[in-house]
Amino acid sequence: MMREMRGFTRLGRRISQQQGTELRPGSGGGKFPNPTVVPPLEKRRYFLTAFTLIELLVVISIISLLMAILIPVLGRARELGQRAVCLSNLRQLTLAWLAYADEHDSKIVRGGGSTYKSTIGRLTLESWVGPAFRSPNKSRSELLENPRKGALWPWIKDIDVYRCPRGRPGHALTYATVIAANSSSKVEGTCMMGTGGLDLTESGIRVGRTVLRLTKLTDIVSPGAAQRAVFIDTGQNTTGSDFYVYYLYPKWKLSSPPPIHHRDGVTLSMADGHAEYWKWKGRETVNMPRRLMMGRDLTSTVYWERLEDDYEPQTEDGLHDLQRLQRATWGRLGY
Repeated sequence: MMREMRGFTRLGRRISQQQGTELRPGSGGGKFPNPTVVPPLEKRRYFLTAFTLIELLVVISIISLLMAILIPVLGRARELGQRAVCLSNLRQLTLAWLAYADEHDSKIVRGGGSTYKSTIGRLTLESWVGPAFRSPNKSRSELLENPRKGALWPWIKDIDVYRCPRGRPGHALTYATVIAANSSSKVEGTCMMGTGGLDLTESGIRVGRTVLRLTKLTDIVSPGAAQRAVFIDTGQNTTGSDFYVYYLYPKWKLSSPPPIHHRDGVTLSMADGHAEYWKWKGRETVNMPRRLMMGRDLTSTVYWERLEDDYEPQTEDGLHDLQRLQRATWGRLGY
């Protein structure tokens, strides 16, 4: 029995040596290795295969599909982040607007974007934002060095708060007061001419409990402060001093097109200090004819947008958008 076991052991060794010889290069063994034994690296290379054209096309198609899904999602996420910053800016500006009124016996800061003087030169009325922010393409240092930053600068000394992250390039200011908020402009049917005195602040006409043109916080009765607009994000430095909205007519002013840079919507703040985002309901509000204008000074060029002409909405949804902003501006419709 022991002799038989030794024989099997010697036979196993010879088989093992023979298999090892077949796998050594130049050993004269078979052309192909034993499939039960892992071949060495130099022979394994012969078994590698490349991608076929169909496989490559499938991979490219999958990558393209993922990009088509992810890019809009990332763009939407970026816009939501910028919108949040914009809403925060509007809230800060409105709180400063309220703080100014608290320190000035309820008088609302002058709208617009210039410094005004009375006719006899004894009184200087400073607007909420000054000429420093009106100059196009100015560097941060140039803007900070300019002392004429406006009446709200003591409360907000951060130039980034005056601009929406999605604003037009070259514009240091993208926010405007609505024209009913103690504007320097006079809108037909909204104020009593010649009642301003030395401060050039004509009183607003009162219709029932609604004061159309606001000059004091106490003017805000009906509708309440949560429904009267103060600041609006125009996305650019407005060509006029304020965002102009008609009171007597159902149409958009050519110099104040409805802002659409927040995914076809607008951000604005209310007199109680909160800010909102409105998605325009009408497609014509977004697609109405616009024109890109160009302005130049001695050192730079700046662009802004306006309508081709005053625009009267032709659809129910378009009229809804206009009237919603007119009500927030004036407290009611004038037609």
